[in-house]
Amino acid sequence: MTEKAQNEDATIPVSPSEPTDLELAELEEQMLVRVKKREEMLESGGTPYALTLPITHTISQVRSAYPDLEAGTETEDVVGIAGRVMHFRDTGKLVFAALQSGEGTRIQIMLSIAEVGEDALAEFKKLVDLGDIVFIEGRVISSKRGELSIFAKSWQMASKSLRALPNLHNELGEEFRVRHRYLDLIVRERAREMVKTRAAVNASLRKTFASRNYTEVETPMLQVIHGGAAARPFSTYSNAFDTELFLRIAPELFLKRAVVGGIDRVFEINRNFRNEGADSTHSPEFAMLEAYEAYTDYMGMADLTQELVQNAALDATGSLKVTWADGTEYDFGGEWDRIHMYPSLSDASGVKITPETSVDDLSKLAEKVGVEVKLPSHGKLVEELWEHFVKDELHRPTFVLDFPVETSPLTAPHRSIPGVVEKWDLYVRGFELATAYSELIDPVIQRERFMQQAKEAARGDLEAMRLDEDFLKALEYGMPPAGGMGMGIDRLLMALTGLGIRETVLFPLVK
Repeated sequence: MTEKAQNEDATIPVSPSEPTDLELAELEEQMLVRVKKREEMLESGGTPYALTLPITHTISQVRSAYPDLEAGTETEDVVGIAGRVMHFRDTGKLVFAALQSGEGTRIQIMLSIAEVGEDALAEFKKLVDLGDIVFIEGRVISSKRGELSIFAKSWQMASKSLRALPNLHNELGEEFRVRHRYLDLIVRERAREMVKTRAAVNASLRKTFASRNYTEVETPMLQVIHGGAAARPFSTYSNAFDTELFLRIAPELFLKRAVVGGIDRVFEINRNFRNEGADSTHSPEFAMLEAYEAYTDYMGMADLTQELVQNAALDATGSLKVTWADGTEYDFGGEWDRIHMYPSLSDASGVKITPETSVDDLSKLAEKVGVEVKLPSHGKLVEELWEHFVKDELHRPTFVLDFPVETSPLTAPHRSIPGVVEKWDLYVRGFELATAYSELIDPVIQRERFMQQAKEAARGDLEAMRLDEDFLKALEYGMPPAGGMGMGIDRLLMALTGLGIRETVLFPLVK
């Protein structure tokens, strides 16, 4: 290697930008040039898209194998690597480039006339563009500046990029990122980190369930009757069965059937679909965890949920004190607060509110503070007023206990407080992360609750649950006392990272 090669390294820019209208036009023009290069490769008997390559190492493996190679050192170790060209600098007889692996690890490569020959170097300069994926075979060396590098003796095109990467100088905007996640993953390390964090969280959840002897199952996505939550469903039609079907809004009623059948500890991590609004905390399609355990109650599920979240924080971030994207630190450690809905609402509003408070009195308070409730009932008014007065004051992870009966048709009545049910919602970062019940297992009361929901549907409540005779039949065979919990996976990632829901989903739905 020449002294010039020892002293010059590729400068690798790291911050991407969102294309302007002028840049987009230039990108289209560049595409025509790249298409022509593809055609030239084919006409010369080459291939712009390889089927297999003699790869011996990943870029990460090379970096791990040579962590302390002294500046100016040349080895005789030959490796074959592949990566995407993220930087390119031609100095005449020597070309520098930065190759990036799929996981984002980069390494410098060098091509010289002396090593690859005049024709191969000329072809590299002529045919290779930023964004191309290339294969390099060469010796592992360290430049005089200490940059670990591959000094190439041969190269091959692995995949010709027909579209240019976005400008690499300014940060991509969120809208561009979610619409072009594949580009986001190429140019932005944080996007790749989110994919890994999500995988680590899911692995942690499963590990915690395994330690508690839970069984993971899969339940139907297409359902004849939607149920398990108060939400509007997406509907479709089965030609084979000649019937309307619904994308599930929750797996609850099928998981409870599993408990009836003797699977005492059961969970599922899968997709739910709700035909509702989308905002920074809601998505029509989202990942959901639901778990049911026989012979426990909602307090037992609170202990489980705290363990699940704390383990996920440790496994995904290494600490119970996580640092959000904006630099804020949030502490998931210790025992989490537990407050009760009615007393906390009374304290915050200055008005004593109980399960006996009339709809008229609640409506007057709601009107006074500007809270609007469609199809008002005692339960809906209490919950909306609680959100108005209390929710935004919760900073630590907090379980909010004991909800109105009307809004929780699948939940067991409280064993000592009339008019409420044994349900909690877990609030983190100002939004609801999880919810749990002591499950209603009395089939007679469950039928009464479903009938009341039918009346709500007749009043125009599009989120009211439907009567499910098969589920009632299952309960009539006897379901053991149980606690159940549901937690949004996307929201758990929001809680751990401080990001919005679209940033936590790999490919979010966009209009």
